[in-house]
Amino acid sequence: MELRHLAGFVAVAEERHFGRAAARLHVSQSPLSQQIRLLERDLGITLFDRSTRSVKLTAAGETMLAPAREVLAAAAVARRAARAAGQGQVGRVSLGFAGTSSAVTMPLLTRAVTAELPGIEFVLQGPHYSGETVGRVADGSLDLAFATVSNNRGLHNRVVRKDRLMLAVADSHPLAAEEEVSLGDLADESFVTFPSARGSEVRDLSVRSCLEAGFTPRIAQEAPDSFSLLALVGASVGIALVVEAARTITLDHVVFIPLKDPAPVLPVSLVWRSTDESAALHAVLHVAEEVLPTARS
Repeated sequence: MELRHLAGFVAVAEERHFGRAAARLHVSQSPLSQQIRLLERDLGITLFDRSTRSVKLTAAGETMLAPAREVLAAAAVARRAARAAGQGQVGRVSLGFAGTSSAVTMPLLTRAVTAELPGIEFVLQGPHYSGETVGRVADGSLDLAFATVSNNRGLHNRVVRKDRLMLAVADSHPLAAEEEVSLGDLADESFVTFPSARGSEVRDLSVRSCLEAGFTPRIAQEAPDSFSLLALVGASVGIALVVEAARTITLDHVVFIPLKDPAPVLPVSLVWRSTDESAALHAVLHVAEEVLPTARS
């Protein structure tokens, strides 16, 4: 049993037509028919009921289809792994991420790397606050990270997403029914934020935005992570300014409300050391350019 015979069988089974299957495989119809006959002879079964008008799978053919697809998929993975090894695309890359700001971007990158670079062990570490994550890239504890734009010398960064700040309130809050709010409307509110000492860019941007709107936010309580912060919001401890990606966390009694333009924006970047010449890292960065293009201004 040869892989090309299985590929021919799957193509005919899916197209239900020898001519279309041959065109899909870029071969002539006669050699394809010969491959199917050889496969049937090798297996000792009939895979298709053939007529002048149609091609249908037999019961044996139906049973054969799913395993044949699995074998072809496994062979494709093996080919990619061998090709990756030949090109130096093997190794280990550690990726750090900073809470909900990475909730949209991280799955896109991890799925693409797993599919396209099977020879690379892609290790996720987090969540951490953005400042902590950038520090770990700088000291070599991480190879790559999602974080806010960093001016740290020795690091490269590329902005891959821009997250607008939104307001999170309890569903019983007077503002919960509003379609959008301005920052100035929040001057008399109590806020729940992330800790000030952990390098949270969301907190820094939130406080800075409130100051620019003409008031100093009154901090009622700090929360260590996004889930806890939103739980406190739902419990009416205070309101919170969060990034759009926080909406991926579903909690009862929490309502998200857009801020009126111009809403503050938190840029999310891929950050890596400028001196890192790892072939594995640069293979991952190449994949990242395909699935996470540079965010527009």
